[in-house]
Amino acid sequence: MNLSTENILLIGSILLFVSILAGKTSYKFGVPTLILFLAIGIIAGADGLGIQFDNPGTAQFIGIVSLNFILFSGGLDTNWSSIKPVLGQGIMLSTFGVFLTAISLGLFFWMISDFTIYEALLLGAIVSSTDAAAVFSILRSKSLALKYRLRSTLELESGSNDPMAYVLTISFLGLVMNPDMSPWELAITFFRQMILGGILGLGFGWISKFSINKINLGFEGLYPVLVISLMFVTFSVTDFLGGNGFLAVYLCAVYLGNQDLIHKRTILKLYDGIAWLMQIVLFLTLGLLVNPSEIIPLLGLGIAASLFLIFVARPIGVLISLIPFKMKFRRRLYISWVGLRGAVPIVFATYPLIAGIEKAPIIFNIVFFISVTSVIIQGTTLSKVAELLNVLLPAKLKPKSAVDSFLNETPKTAMVEITVDGNNEIVGKKILEIGFPKNAIIAMIKREGEFITPNGNTSIEKNDQLIVLAESEVSLTNVYLALKMEEPELDEE
Repeated sequence: MNLSTENILLIGSILLFVSILAGKTSYKFGVPTLILFLAIGIIAGADGLGIQFDNPGTAQFIGIVSLNFILFSGGLDTNWSSIKPVLGQGIMLSTFGVFLTAISLGLFFWMISDFTIYEALLLGAIVSSTDAAAVFSILRSKSLALKYRLRSTLELESGSNDPMAYVLTISFLGLVMNPDMSPWELAITFFRQMILGGILGLGFGWISKFSINKINLGFEGLYPVLVISLMFVTFSVTDFLGGNGFLAVYLCAVYLGNQDLIHKRTILKLYDGIAWLMQIVLFLTLGLLVNPSEIIPLLGLGIAASLFLIFVARPIGVLISLIPFKMKFRRRLYISWVGLRGAVPIVFATYPLIAGIEKAPIIFNIVFFISVTSVIIQGTTLSKVAELLNVLLPAKLKPKSAVDSFLNETPKTAMVEITVDGNNEIVGKKILEIGFPKNAIIAMIKREGEFITPNGNTSIEKNDQLIVLAESEVSLTNVYLALKMEEPELDEE
């Protein structure tokens, strides 16, 4: 069956609907949605229902667009206070750890196959990064509560190691196509990509914050659209200037996610939904691109590469890169085990296909096999290994559900009504400009007898009566500091 304008919407909507239902079911069994989405794509493909899709260029375009949304959404959800204590570990894992993984797997594959050294290193680079979507879909489905900030470490690594894998992939692909390329050229390319990506990502983050908060669009629904345009500008301009667009997008999102933005809740909700849509579309597309009949002859090489990656290459990368940090061996082992490969390596595997190198089809099929077996072997055993290595929190210390937390915290919530004097310096300022504490909100403003539901863009006017909710009486101190007022003394009985 060939995709055409007449049937693409029908086929696409049916596949999307089936994928959503499959994804919901997967949580019950702890199987990552990645596997089910890919499986649905494969079943619908040439070796299944007969949908013909053999366009690596289109798949790569879909992959790049999808990765932008997935990385940006992950960055928005990254809490700086939670990753700050493990920042060094995360950076080492996502850079040096990825490099060691790529090199060790590449050397192994070079010894067991007829690949040249550069072709083997290219394969190692493509599968050197972990997949955030696969990691956290299982952590959520199993409700794993981990000790020692392991979750923060894994979150930071998974969200930030794709840029390194991308740089290595492009570098080794260049060596395959031009073996005489100077090592200095590679070094310059690497540092240019990472340094420009980092600087431009943070720079565009600041520009994006300014644009979101200063441009009055008039409609709440337009703000997420503005953020989408800023995201693609960040990626495209950084890539055009020779920087790493994926790194820039992720850092831009991390910066924005930790700032006060107008309609921030609306932006976060929309991006969460779009990220899920992009994951489904990406996995379905890659599934359609794969033909199982082409993978079967490569099972021997695929199994050898996958087992070496899981039990040797990934541990080498983790254990060596974490040497500078004080950490028990069992914690290092668990980080090593949570090294799931997902859609990102499969997207990177389209680059050799488009470049037209001789071994590109073999590389693509082996990468696909490695990603699937990694998720099946490691993904389904995360809770067992966590229990075996004693990195699970005791049941009584596990985080409560959202409902439990709400019921437990609501009785402790402090509420106060504060009137803004006309001489107060905050009059005329927007809420997001006064540095209001994150553990409190202005739930309502009573102005001239009417009640207003405020947002970050709402300006404070004289004689406004602010109805403030805070986590506790103690946190009200910061509220009064932000409002430039003296905290009233409590009457003692």
